Amino acid sequence: NRVTEIAARFGDLPGPARALVEGTAGCSTFLAGLIEREADWLRAALDTPLEDTLAATLAAMPAEGTAALADSLRIARGRVALLTALADLGGAWGLAEVTGALTALADHAVGLGLAALVAEEIARGKIPGATEADIAEAAGMFVLAMGKMGAGELNYSSDIDLIVLFDESRHDPDDYADVRKAFIRVTQRLVKLLSEVTATGYVFRVDLRLRPDPSVTPVCIASDPAEHYYESVGRTWERAAYIKARPCAGAIAAGEAFLARLHPFIWRRHLDFAAIEDAQDIRQRIRAHKGLAGPLKLPGHDIKLGQGGIRDIEFFTQTRQLITGGRDEGLRQRQTLAALSALAEKGWVDREAAGTLSAAYVAHRELEHRLQMLEDAQTQRLPESPEEMARLADFCDRPLAGMEEEIRARLETVKALTEPFFLPEERSTEAPSPEAVFADPASAEATMAAWRRLPALRSERARGIFRRLEPELLRRMASAASPDAALASLDAFLSRLPAGVQIFSLMQANPPLLDLLIDICGSAPELARHLGANAGVLDAVISADFYRPLHSASELRAQLAERLRTAPDYEGALNAARVWMRERHFRIGVHLLRGLAEPEEAAAAYSAVAEAVLGALWPVTIADFAIRHGPPPGAGAAVVAMGKLGSREMTVSSDLDLIVIYDAQGAETSEGRRPLPVTTYYARLTQALISALSAPTAEGILYRVDMRLRPSGRSGPVATALAAFRRYQAEEAWTWEHLALTRARVVAGPAALGEEVHATIAAVLARPHDPAKVVADAADMRRRLAEAQEAAAADPWEVKLGPGRMMDIELLAQTGALLHPPAGTRSPKRMLARLGKAGWIAPTDAAFLAAALGRLADLQQILRLASDRTIDPAAGGAGLVRLVLAATGEPDLDTLRRTLATDADRAAAIIAARLATP
Repeated sequence: NRVTEIAARFGDLPGPARALVEGTAGCSTFLAGLIEREADWLRAALDTPLEDTLAATLAAMPAEGTAALADSLRIARGRVALLTALADLGGAWGLAEVTGALTALADHAVGLGLAALVAEEIARGKIPGATEADIAEAAGMFVLAMGKMGAGELNYSSDIDLIVLFDESRHDPDDYADVRKAFIRVTQRLVKLLSEVTATGYVFRVDLRLRPDPSVTPVCIASDPAEHYYESVGRTWERAAYIKARPCAGAIAAGEAFLARLHPFIWRRHLDFAAIEDAQDIRQRIRAHKGLAGPLKLPGHDIKLGQGGIRDIEFFTQTRQLITGGRDEGLRQRQTLAALSALAEKGWVDREAAGTLSAAYVAHRELEHRLQMLEDAQTQRLPESPEEMARLADFCDRPLAGMEEEIRARLETVKALTEPFFLPEERSTEAPSPEAVFADPASAEATMAAWRRLPALRSERARGIFRRLEPELLRRMASAASPDAALASLDAFLSRLPAGVQIFSLMQANPPLLDLLIDICGSAPELARHLGANAGVLDAVISADFYRPLHSASELRAQLAERLRTAPDYEGALNAARVWMRERHFRIGVHLLRGLAEPEEAAAAYSAVAEAVLGALWPVTIADFAIRHGPPPGAGAAVVAMGKLGSREMTVSSDLDLIVIYDAQGAETSEGRRPLPVTTYYARLTQALISALSAPTAEGILYRVDMRLRPSGRSGPVATALAAFRRYQAEEAWTWEHLALTRARVVAGPAALGEEVHATIAAVLARPHDPAKVVADAADMRRRLAEAQEAAAADPWEVKLGPGRMMDIELLAQTGALLHPPAGTRSPKRMLARLGKAGWIAPTDAAFLAAALGRLADLQQILRLASDRTIDPAAGGAGLVRLVLAATGEPDLDTLRRTLATDADRAAAIIAARLATP
């Protein structure tokens, strides 16, 4: 009868509109009641664009007076519910428009209610010091919309999750108690205003339980203690909740500032795979509490909390965001679909899987809305009875059998895509016995037993995760070239870990990292020790481009500059640079270890990283220095790389040999709050750069810096004026200083000044030099170096020092380059090839020396992964031996040792002959 009466009342509507109204009334008793109550409003609304009707409905609510507001809010809620239902059922609005309209209503209702209640408190004089001017910002109160409201995704019959806080800094500390009481009273009345059921219904059920420690805290607290709570005892589920947090009413700017201060709590700096275990624990407890465990059964299934439901997609997405969002701000999306899309775009979720989950999410949410539209009930459970399921199918305009089959398939698909993320495939806990793996099993067992006392395993949670990893580590060590050496390096790695939960969770979720760890431990002990102290670099391994070709210096500089741009302050920039450098060094080391990069490529890559650090950090250092002493006077200062950075031949442990050259262009002082004479200005600026590179911060150091190649060495100023540099090179420089310039290049500073410095250096090298003097000076240098390095040269594995080794060959190459400047190259190896063609040295000798130098450089690159000191490769284990032999092309260490000795003798003879006094 009711539907018949509605049909008669709207019989004059156009066919599609009439059918929509009649069908809606026939399926939903709740909507039928709204259609009857709002018939006149609905008739007008059907002739108006939907967006205009929504805007007019929200605008019709009075902004003052809580009594009138209470009724108008309930009327508006009914009208918006009817409008969104018809727009949804009629296909005019999709999910985003429906949830957006419902969220707009919630925002408007909370904002109006808060303003009206605060206005009443101010009028009664209950908020000390507050006036009518404070009403717009609720006298410092702000409301955070959480959950689906925060994300703009409210469902049809949703509660709204709110956290109400206030900015205590806006009030006199002496008034704190009175202000707090008033705001608690406002919050309590706001909840009643919105959720109380009256003759015209309710607006929203309000849930305040997401606030800090809700069992003991009042409904409104100050922002400072709230911030302290999250920093000290905040849990993973609270971090996940804050992904969607959004200020929706009151002092919006204060709310935004509060959320900004919580960023370090929400978004961890390193990849946070420990969040997976936390999320799985929450899922299990929710299902146990709601009785949702067991096999999937369609009747009565909860499409939100049950297997394969909405919450599984949200947990999957939010947990991935927690893991990675600290490193990538682009993943900090409030909306589920936007977050899934961003995760797929960045390679953290398979694109096809993200598309499937997104489609399932939309379908689940639309079904959720149909369930709630039936009776305006906050339910996500499918009907138990066949009759009610058939009614739902009619409401969805689907055949019952087809709808049930589709729902079941969708739930199973979501379960199959999300469950493995939270419950990785169980691996066998059986592991080979120490007797089967190690040459000294008793010592191995003692080493592993001692792990329980390490800082990384002090918590029960860390020990639990490690117990699951240990069998996997043993299996992998059994396959290492030298299990005992791998165990020793693994022990060094674990001993240096300050904590274990995060890194063990990372490895548990990414088994290939275990292979890499054992590979490093078995082949590169120094890299393993470094890894223990800087385990965060493992985050980079699972990024999409870790194993792709290494980047150029210009690409790296742009990457680092962007990283530094977002740093909160100068100290933050220095720490960010150190983290960035370690990640890049680790990547290069792994490429070298895995054979993805040749040693020469690694040398260029290490140099590119150093060049990027100088190029990006120099402007940041200048900007910080300029705050106190003004911008650089004149044309500024250029940083000149010497030595291995200049020739792009660095190793992982190389120092930076630098010169700083400035051009004040006649200026005498800087112009700043505390001006300095130009010489003092640039000297202190250079010292600031040295400190930025080499001073230890919370993240360690970047590079050790050597400035001894500057004019006058240790006795000269740390920064040199361009005119003084020219004069010194022309009149005072020693031959060895001109030899050093053959590898010099500008790596940071203003482009125009850099070109001028480059031209100056080129002019110094192009000037005629007395061949007899240059050769004699080089021979004398060689003699003095040989005397100083005699003890080191006795080690057969010393590649750098001694006759016929790297420094000796490089000295010859630079001597020849000074006499026959080879345009465009600063590499001694390439200088030799040019000198052979120029006839300064016999072509066969040049080719031999270049090959010997290349072999020594390759060997040095590999050995520096194992130690920053000269070591016998055999002491590094079979894995290191394998790397060394692969890099040098020799069959065994004995042969390599003989080859190195023979090469050194022959190289020394060639060099001695060429540098002999005529």
